[in-house]
Amino acid sequence: MASLAMRIPAVQRGEVMESSEQCPPDSAQQEVNPVFLQQLRELDIPEEAARQALLHTRNVSAEEAAMYYFNKLENEEEGDEDMMFKMVFVVNMELSMGVGKVAAQVGHAAVALYQAMQEKNTWREMAWKWDHAGAKKVVLQGTNMAHLLELQALAMSLSLPTKLIQDAGLTQVEPGSSTVLAIMGDEEMVNNVTGSLKLL
Repeated sequence: MASLAMRIPAVQRGEVMESSEQCPPDSAQQEVNPVFLQQLRELDIPEEAARQALLHTRNVSAEEAAMYYFNKLENEEEGDEDMMFKMVFVVNMELSMGVGKVAAQVGHAAVALYQAMQEKNTWREMAWKWDHAGAKKVVLQGTNMAHLLELQALAMSLSLPTKLIQDAGLTQVEPGSSTVLAIMGDEEMVNNVTGSLKLL
């Protein structure tokens, strides 16, 4: 027969679990205080980060959650102080697009990639850091569609978010033409993909 001590939960025997052994809050099963959430959003804290901060502080108050979030952010920034993010745009030079057309296609690529990054938590956080660090953007020259596809495959192999724009073909280029490839990520990693390309 098992001993009585074995059948009594650890907390009843006076044993204390380390915080690292405790299960983190399950965001799928817990609701956050909507008033506190709104107060955090007014501080420009991303919604998902605000929810996690409230869950980790047990919905005590918006102030507690804000302190948790900014302390966590500060610690992450100290650990990543040398990490810079940038968004690059590789233009398909084979299409010989006019200046205005290139500008429009780069704009499409920037918006499309930024929107796509909101669908994944890690990418959303990357986009937030990029935006708050100056939103660095660089426009580069690509050879042709095959070149853009090759660069996209390499970027994806490094888990970098990408977006390839295909034009509707209303002006200057044929329908379905791949005009611009957008890539976002840590500057050093992005340079591994596009570092050899010339500026436009």
